[in-house]
Amino acid sequence: MTIKDIQDLIFGDEDRVLELKKSTGELKDGMKSACAFLNTDGGWVIFGITPTSLKIVGQQVTDNTRKEIGQEIAKLYPAIDLKPIYVPVPDKDDFYVIAIHLNAWPRGTAPYTYDNRPYYRLESITKVMPREMFEARIRESQPHLYAWERQQADGINIEDLDESLIAGAVRGGVKGGRLSSSALSETTENILSKFQLLNEGKPNNAAVALFAKETGWYTQLELRMARFKGNGKNEFGDNQSLKGNIFKLFDAGMAFFFKHLNLSGKITGTRRQEELEIPYVALREALTNALCHRTYDDLGPSVGIAIYDDRVEITNPGRFPAHLTAETIKQPHDSHPRNPLIANVLYLSTYLEKWGSGVARIIEACKEHDVPEPTYEDRGGFIHIVFKRKSVIESNDTKNDTKNDTKNDTKKLGKKSNSDRLKEIIDILRSNNTITTEELSTMLSVSKSTILRDIKFLKAQIALTWVGPKVGGHWEIKE
Repeated sequence: MTIKDIQDLIFGDEDRVLELKKSTGELKDGMKSACAFLNTDGGWVIFGITPTSLKIVGQQVTDNTRKEIGQEIAKLYPAIDLKPIYVPVPDKDDFYVIAIHLNAWPRGTAPYTYDNRPYYRLESITKVMPREMFEARIRESQPHLYAWERQQADGINIEDLDESLIAGAVRGGVKGGRLSSSALSETTENILSKFQLLNEGKPNNAAVALFAKETGWYTQLELRMARFKGNGKNEFGDNQSLKGNIFKLFDAGMAFFFKHLNLSGKITGTRRQEELEIPYVALREALTNALCHRTYDDLGPSVGIAIYDDRVEITNPGRFPAHLTAETIKQPHDSHPRNPLIANVLYLSTYLEKWGSGVARIIEACKEHDVPEPTYEDRGGFIHIVFKRKSVIESNDTKNDTKNDTKNDTKKLGKKSNSDRLKEIIDILRSNNTITTEELSTMLSVSKSTILRDIKFLKAQIALTWVGPKVGGHWEIKE
């Protein structure tokens, strides 16, 4: 390294990856910044530069100087092999600029401390790391010891898990090509073991979150759902709260969308197709992500769905990973699931697609349906994904020939809207999966052709299938 290299480094003044000190008289402060760089995005600590004028002054370096630097480096923990670079200052005998380069923090490792205190970098400022951030990194560095999902569930046995739900997850995985067909004949215990949901034969918290029949004191396993009148929270139109495992919460959330969001029609060729005003695929992915990636070690907050006249918000407790922001999350990125055991089961059962692709799938679905892509917001410990609503009126204004079709559909449906009836059909099929289309027609007081049309729509949206023979088979819902 030469003085020219130093000049190139300091050209932009101090910032997130650069700390300048006039001399090693500020060695301790410089090492705090070194610790901060190790815990953030890496950087340079350089002694021998005046921070305000950026003048290269250098300093004399004696054996004692080198010894003091080594002693302070030794106060970094975990121990790290740092080799300061001594760059001679031209025209000043025995004067050097001292440069120390720090690598960025490798995600999933323990945080560094200097003199028993952790530091991190916030823009150009070195700050003491908050306890919450420090503990989160400790847990992440030793998931086998600290991760909430890996902790043994208190008082829960395999018998307390829903075997039919576990079997359904396996069937979904086999059908989706993510599990071998041999998994269909495995015992429940073997399946749970392969999913890493057992600790010495006992279910862990991830098993409870996914498959528990009753979630009991797990207060974070809750979904809040609200339909507000207008665009604020002054008045409720519908307010619900449900406790249960992730699959149960997912089903309830999707049913709530069907209940309160409009179905809009569009003409494809000579046929009219109906779809939710916000694409089902986008809502499904956003809700799955919220339930999968939330912070579960915080017992208080829960995932929420809020539907307003102008927007839909899905909220989950937590923050963006260290390498992502509300802006960069829409760019291609690697996935670092907060709860990898839960994420793995949801992936194998086809509830999740390839890790890291969820946001791209949401944006793609919105573009395909001519809906504005959602925005992401970090609001004080909660991540919000916000979809703008696309009303049926707006859709009809752009398609003159749709208006009469909508009126005809309304006459056919009677007093109930499409979304109300679809929600009822889903609820009925979940409670009675052997019901026939004729029975549905009678129960809902609509024609059989209407029921067949609704079933066709649901098959396209939630992978609804009839399993087995015409007589003696059953309905299977796979969102």
